[in-house]
Amino acid sequence: MRWGIVQFPGSLDDRDAWYALCRVMGAEATLLWHRQRELGGVQCVVLPGGFSYGDYLRCGAIARFAPIMESVTRFAAQGGLVLGICNGFQILCESGLLPGALVRNQGLSFICERVWLRVENAQTPFTGLGRPGELWRLPIKHGEGRYVVSGAELARLEQRGQIVLRYVDSAGRAGPDANPNGSLNSIAGVCNERFNVFGLMPHPEHAVEKLLGGEDGLKLFRSIEAHLA
Repeated sequence: MRWGIVQFPGSLDDRDAWYALCRVMGAEATLLWHRQRELGGVQCVVLPGGFSYGDYLRCGAIARFAPIMESVTRFAAQGGLVLGICNGFQILCESGLLPGALVRNQGLSFICERVWLRVENAQTPFTGLGRPGELWRLPIKHGEGRYVVSGAELARLEQRGQIVLRYVDSAGRAGPDANPNGSLNSIAGVCNERFNVFGLMPHPEHAVEKLLGGEDGLKLFRSIEAHLA
């Protein structure tokens, strides 16, 4: 399959995503500049982490107006798979492709650590190789990662199974002590209603080799690959 990785001014995990997909997985990945209007026939679009446009105004608030986002929005509307990681998650929320918003961490500090995640829905294109309740260990690095959404929308997300990943402790229990940023209901990643757009704050591209701390990130990328095979 062919992946497309969008590069915004200020993106800094685009090359890490490319390395994970091309060097580790042996897939084909194309870097897509933010001014492009064509996606070049890719099968999955990745919006990587970083500080697009310097995070001015709000994280992702300017990136949502990039020319390429018009193409990404059309691609998603046609059922194409879109993955937003960290800043990419923020951009998807700002663009209206995902519900809710990402705001300042509850502790008002930048966080850089590894966290435990529990797979809440293993029937999505992004988690299909996982199991319900399976624990993944992935790194986070963000200052605005607290997921918030209205009470009514939160109830709908829970009911529809759109909450895909949740912060937990090493025993798989959710709670304040295992919630690094204060996200509502310990939410780490959500899908849209069609389950073809997924955003998460943790970084799977930084967890693809045992030497660097673990390979759980590959489960996400391999799930997408298997879904499109």
